[in-house]
Amino acid sequence: MSKLIVIEGVDSSGKATQTKILFDTLKQKGYDVFSVEFPNYKSQSSSLVKMYLNGDFGESADDVNPYVASSFFAVDRVATYITEIKEPLKKGRIVIADRYVTSNLIHQASKINNIKEKEEFLDWVSDFEYNKLNLPKPDLTIFLDMPVPFAKKLMEKRLNKIDNSNILDIHEKDTEYLKHSYDNAHYVADKFKWHKISCVKDDKIRSVEDIANEIYETVKNIL
Repeated sequence: MSKLIVIEGVDSSGKATQTKILFDTLKQKGYDVFSVEFPNYKSQSSSLVKMYLNGDFGESADDVNPYVASSFFAVDRVATYITEIKEPLKKGRIVIADRYVTSNLIHQASKINNIKEKEEFLDWVSDFEYNKLNLPKPDLTIFLDMPVPFAKKLMEKRLNKIDNSNILDIHEKDTEYLKHSYDNAHYVADKFKWHKISCVKDDKIRSVEDIANEIYETVKNIL
């Protein structure tokens, strides 16, 4: 039976690393696995996302209406689903996604402070992507809880995924936005009952292997 597993978290929380480790672990154990990363920068479907993150529509994330920005990411997502994900799921494979609809819930909802308006937005995203665009809902969403100060340190060591430069996108360079996204991620994770994994213990980032083991122990419960 197919499964859709999502690895979520704020920027530089280790999503790509843990997605790869989980993919390799499941493959070694004999599972038929497929992985995908969002935004899908290797596809033309991410063009509007790239323009947004590069600052073409405004130098700050808050310059772009969350409904508009969410639509950019949703279009990329549905195009990738149709061309890359739909068939593997149909064949019963396990699909691991580095980000998903869940990222719109984290990042774009963080632009909204009013709780009533935030809830309306969360309902809109869920309806738009899962119902209107007919994207499958995840069987499991794992939230990597990486506090912003630690994520910022990790961010300094990685390249921009859009063009492999050391230039940060409009989300990454805005510390206040990252803090709002982190706080909102906890709000959303609690609301939608995601599985949280703490990436920091005793004021130190846990080892990649330690986090990976906890992820696998969580995932194997639904397989």
